[in-house]
Amino acid sequence: MKRFVEGEDRRQATLLPACLDDYVAPDNPVRIIEAFVDELDVAALGFDRVVPHVTGRPAYHPATLLRIYIYGYLNRIPSSRRLERESQRNLELMWLTGRLMPDFKTIADFRRDNGSHPCGMRAVR
Repeated sequence: MKRFVEGEDRRQATLLPACLDDYVAPDNPVRIIEAFVDELDVAALGFDRVVPHVTGRPAYHPATLLRIYIYGYLNRIPSSRRLERESQRNLELMWLTGRLMPDFKTIADFRRDNGSHPCGMRAVR
């Protein structure tokens, strides 16, 4: 008889995968970030690249990158490389971005391009 709590077998397949929303509590701060950024008119605020280019690889929406930036600021994650890693393993950040995982260069470029922004956004280094 085993006397320890055991986790699930990692190789066990499931018919209905868990919903990502189930892992984020209703009172989690990421829901506030989501609601705040959704209410912003990022085009009117002057964020770069709100209108996508017709050619080339599709870009990340500035609102998504702003969510990552705010999350990093609130959780004291100043590094773009650390934010990239967090977006790949942190359930809150996966929920916030819809499982988008921009690389560190994209995050850093967003900070650089919008660093002296009229709404007071400054690059965290």
